[in-house]
Amino acid sequence: MKTDNRLVILAGLAVALIWGLTFLSIKVAIREFGPMSLALFRFVIASILLTFIMLITRTPFGIARKDMFLLAASGLVGVTLYFFFENNGVMRLTASESSIIVGTIPIVTLLGEMLILKHRPDRRVAGGIVLSFVGVALIVFRSESASSAPAGYLYMGGAALSWAAYSFLTRPLSGRYSMLAVTFWQMVTGALGCIPLALAEHQNWSALSSVALANAAFLGVFGSAIGYWLYVIALERLGPGASSVFINLIPVVAVAASFILLGERLGLMQLAGGAMAVLGVYLATAPRRKGSR
Repeated sequence: MKTDNRLVILAGLAVALIWGLTFLSIKVAIREFGPMSLALFRFVIASILLTFIMLITRTPFGIARKDMFLLAASGLVGVTLYFFFENNGVMRLTASESSIIVGTIPIVTLLGEMLILKHRPDRRVAGGIVLSFVGVALIVFRSESASSAPAGYLYMGGAALSWAAYSFLTRPLSGRYSMLAVTFWQMVTGALGCIPLALAEHQNWSALSSVALANAAFLGVFGSAIGYWLYVIALERLGPGASSVFINLIPVVAVAASFILLGERLGLMQLAGGAMAVLGVYLATAPRRKGSR
């Protein structure tokens, strides 16, 4: 049992490392790919690999007809719409800034629960929400990067809202089917949704460099197929509360890797804002001790 738990924890840490590095790969690949051409390339590869993963793990593919519309909607929102916003956002911001803003998605989801489900947060959750948004505000208003365009922050905000909506659409499906099967069909639906948007970009596929293709392949193989598979394992074994701790590490990985590999620099106030945002998300989403409210 202890060995199994350690393997699950390693899977969670691997997810944080992989998804943190995806922001760097997007930043590099988007120099030559159109935003939606990159998304299409990524999720075609991911869908093919997940097919083999499901066959190896003997995960059923079947989905009831009554759930197909909800599944398709969640795929279009969580893949097509989300990566339309994220890829366009990363193209206009640094990888570090993008990862920190995306890292506040759990906060946006919590706010959605409060508005829709009428949940009332305790003091720690409320404090975490406020701290996280103050941190993001410092990043946005103290940006010192000449490569960062204001529209990039709007795109990343759209990505956060899209993922929160995707979470609500996916929630009814998670108790009926394996999360691996749900993720597979969402990727397939999302890839189909990317096709018309990618065609409109008139991508010159023959002109892509090996560097751009390698980074795009990393996004498909590791960022999507293997990354989501490992996350599903951690989610099903540890639950959403404990799994969220690994998600909180993603901006930390992205900022550190961007500094080392891309030479990105965040200003002092942005670093403070990033730390506040990550701490706020942790306070709002970390598992509660037994006996606490």
